[in-house]
Amino acid sequence: MTTPTQDSILSSGPPAHLPPPSGSGTRSASSSASTSTAPSSLSPPQTWIVQKYGGTSVGKFLRAITSEIVPSYLVSSPSTRLALVCSARSGSTKARGTTNLLLTAAGQALALDAAGQDLASSVSGMTLARTPSANGEGSLSSSTGSLGSDSSAGTTQTSAAFDSTVDILLQEHLGAVEIAVTHDVELRKRLEADVRGDCDRLRQFLLAARIIEEISPRSKDIILSLGERLSCRLVVASLQDLGIPAELVGLESVIDAAFLEEVGKRRASPGGGVGGVGVGEENQLDQHFYDLLAERLGERCRNAQGVPVVTGYFGAVPGSLLQQVGRGYTDLCAALCAVGLGALELQIWKEVDGVFTADPRKVSTARLIPSITPEEAAELTYYGSEVIHPFTMEQAIRRRVPIRIKNVENPSGSGTVILPDSEEPERDHLVEGHVAQPQTPLTSGANTPARATGAGGMPWGAAEGAWPGLELSGMAGSGVGGAGGAQQQQRRLPTAVTIKEDVLVLNVHSNRKTLSHSFFSRIFSTLDRHHVAVDLISTSEVHVSMAISAASLRRPSRTLDLVCSELGPVGTVSVLRDMAILSLVGRQMRHMVGVAGKMFATLAEGGINIEMISQGANEINISCCIHAKSALKALNLIHYSVLEVGGPAGVGVKPVGMESGNFGRSFV
Repeated sequence: MTTPTQDSILSSGPPAHLPPPSGSGTRSASSSASTSTAPSSLSPPQTWIVQKYGGTSVGKFLRAITSEIVPSYLVSSPSTRLALVCSARSGSTKARGTTNLLLTAAGQALALDAAGQDLASSVSGMTLARTPSANGEGSLSSSTGSLGSDSSAGTTQTSAAFDSTVDILLQEHLGAVEIAVTHDVELRKRLEADVRGDCDRLRQFLLAARIIEEISPRSKDIILSLGERLSCRLVVASLQDLGIPAELVGLESVIDAAFLEEVGKRRASPGGGVGGVGVGEENQLDQHFYDLLAERLGERCRNAQGVPVVTGYFGAVPGSLLQQVGRGYTDLCAALCAVGLGALELQIWKEVDGVFTADPRKVSTARLIPSITPEEAAELTYYGSEVIHPFTMEQAIRRRVPIRIKNVENPSGSGTVILPDSEEPERDHLVEGHVAQPQTPLTSGANTPARATGAGGMPWGAAEGAWPGLELSGMAGSGVGGAGGAQQQQRRLPTAVTIKEDVLVLNVHSNRKTLSHSFFSRIFSTLDRHHVAVDLISTSEVHVSMAISAASLRRPSRTLDLVCSELGPVGTVSVLRDMAILSLVGRQMRHMVGVAGKMFATLAEGGINIEMISQGANEINISCCIHAKSALKALNLIHYSVLEVGGPAGVGVKPVGMESGNFGRSFV
């Protein structure tokens, strides 16, 4: 018999159930504000804003997105068009999240069920699954026609383990349909049919995988892409239900043979940077690939009727999208759309107001940061604060597209803007032939007086203007407060402090039987073989300490045992578990003397032991490893002592007599 191919089942285009918005009879009075989305020769030049919504936003705040946020932008600026990029929606619980359910179903497709179902029964099951129903539409067997029914009641059909998981996925999205479409009954019926059709194709795809007993990396990409397609269907239908023209833009076919051929030509062209693709390099995704992909995504969005709602999955990427990019590919897709459209800005909508000076759930006095630099955002992301993936940010920033972090629960908030760096390189500030140095803070736990130091030096924490020639007002991430006149009173401070938990420290002390260069090469070649990424490192000629995130290890215990075993001949190996990385981040720390001393003195006064210290080469991050049990205390201590400097505006004024040591001893 003939079985469906895996790539054809889920990659097929969406059923044409939803008509073009222009032919819809569901337009309401609110649609008049959105008619500007269609380009006109008489209208002013259009600008674009790209909005990316995460799974939680789509799962919990869909109606707010479609009835409040999107219309507010269309009404306030008729010449501005929106493009939406959506992740797979979250579920009623974490386990019922769409991506988790899809991964679970993929695993179940390859696992033997309790009855030991064989190939013959799988084939017969697929035949039944493709039997047309009475109404002429393809459907599943009678057991899947009614969710939750008992398939063992006098039937010869066997049910695969993944069926129940797909049933849960279907139930979650059918429930979301009731929320997405509340006015147009016919639209709701078409949306329900689309959702059922997608889940039917998922079953067929998983059954095909069960028969051939394999799910390739590309197949897993296709399975996960269904989550974004379902999410985008809900958003499109919800917008149409409110009279806003919208179109689902699927990207399954954006990368084809012609696309890859064009990438090869750009690589080989003069100035392309590649003199030919070597063996094993044909699957590499270089900047030529991303530049062309951005152009294609921009074209797809411009050609959409109404608001383009884009699936984050962008086709058959060479080498698998998950392996090449990772699960953050939806953010990357949004950034490439913004680049391709030359967007005014890229908005990342989350459930927080933006980036804070510390985690507001752990530090009650944490403050929203109006703007930060790409460097600072990258450091905060690496060391615990989920801002935006650095590579995604790089694609937008290199084309000078600002990125704004916004809160779906507080749409009127300004959020945090990640601004491109100034095109002019940063210059040293010279005084009589020497670089002007700021003054060291007087004592730990005490505020340094905000006064100029005569020779051009500036006390750490001093107000703007104390260091002649260095303007704070135009430098992102330089302070924490306000705008306008209040900005002139900003103090030069680090930007934020963050904690990364679930860390272990691997120490290797040389046995002096190997040369120093061999010592390092054997350590890092061992780590490379086991795919171990190092977050922090501190070295001497005969000793190396490395902080490693346990979450980054495939099998933490087994991997660590293998690494320690292979490093045994090199030297003495020890492991410190239950550790955390405390990082103080700020671009302005390049111009601050004494901030590291204050940080470590504050921890000492609070009775917190430091196991390892490291500073990045870019000089905007000072990190140390401490015991996880002290992480919350350390976070509050550093925020209180280093990031809360009282000023004329009353920002961050400390209680009288509360020095860092006393604060640490009183903290619970």
